[in-house]
Amino acid sequence: MDKQSYVDCAENAFYKTYNRYGVVIEKGEGTHIYDVEGKKYLDFGAGIAVFAFGYGNKEYNDALKDQIDKIIHTSNYFYNIPSIDAASKLKEVAGMDRVFFTNSGAESIEGALKIAKKYGHCKDGRDDHEIIAFEHSFHGRTLGALSVTGTKKYREPFEQLIPGIKFATYNDLESVKALVNEKTCAILMETVQGEGGIYPATNEFIEGVRKLCDDNDMLMISDEIQCGMGRTGKMFAYQHYNVMPDVVTAAKALGCGVPVGAFMARGKAAKVLEPGDHGTTYGGNPLATRAVSTVLDMFKKYDTVKHVNDITPYLEKVLDGFVQKYDFVTARRGLGLMQGLVCGEKAADVVKSCIENGLILFMAGHDVVRFVPPLVITREDIDEMAEILDKVLASKNS
Repeated sequence: MDKQSYVDCAENAFYKTYNRYGVVIEKGEGTHIYDVEGKKYLDFGAGIAVFAFGYGNKEYNDALKDQIDKIIHTSNYFYNIPSIDAASKLKEVAGMDRVFFTNSGAESIEGALKIAKKYGHCKDGRDDHEIIAFEHSFHGRTLGALSVTGTKKYREPFEQLIPGIKFATYNDLESVKALVNEKTCAILMETVQGEGGIYPATNEFIEGVRKLCDDNDMLMISDEIQCGMGRTGKMFAYQHYNVMPDVVTAAKALGCGVPVGAFMARGKAAKVLEPGDHGTTYGGNPLATRAVSTVLDMFKKYDTVKHVNDITPYLEKVLDGFVQKYDFVTARRGLGLMQGLVCGEKAADVVKSCIENGLILFMAGHDVVRFVPPLVITREDIDEMAEILDKVLASKNS
């Protein structure tokens, strides 16, 4: 079939829950993807911060092929070697005590919320505990994850959601303090807000949240689904700060393309869940966790975090140049290879035009162009991106 035939077929088959671009992807290689017509795209979206090592990585692919030939799935009534390996490695790099593998980021948030709720219940027997989340946050589309997502347009069609959720202002510690009471059992935050516009936490804010949790016997939950796994120049973004969360969620680049997530806990939070409290059929299966184990091995083998730190200044310099050059590009913000350019009302048009010109970028919020490329990008990739983006920005600068 030609491209339009595929698009027509999709539009007649899928739920219309996405506003898709008119691109039908066929394959990927390195930092580029190709559509069914053979057009080449430089991918600075990485499948929404998923493909840390780019496309077609032989070492990664061979590991999955090997696992497919052994066993893809068992069940959680048995142990399997890849999940044991993956959990041990993930605990080490995250500084956590316990790991539960899920199928997605949203499921990881669901698990974290259950830990918070049960922790509160075990502490005082109440059934009306509250969780503080943040305006403009994004934690997923399931009902629990949606309940703590701080964007009304996502929540309103599905209310009533989980009760007892309060929203503070990100990077405003006083707004958090104003919501804490005897019912509060946890504070949930993205270490770097993604969909909300690429906002890293300030040191004062995140350290203040940690102290609030310590002083009031509450859990601190860090959503690292997008900002974790080396993207910011640390394996997890909270490692930039003088804090340790009680619960951490991960997904996206955790499996580099295989659907897998995890929630992790340490200390008192790691002792909450008991047999029967949580479960999953596919979570932690041998294929998914072989991907996790392989990804963690590759991060170590190739010192990927160092590469992120080495290449980030060049990307920041290039993006800062666009802020200086174009009046409607008003700011750059971000951490590591999780960056955003504030382009105002023109942001959506910039993304659309970039895709038409062979550069994959995504939005963050309504006014930010998001840059979350594979972590293996080179200066040459950045130069290629800059050439296309400069052409697009120049065409919008009026």
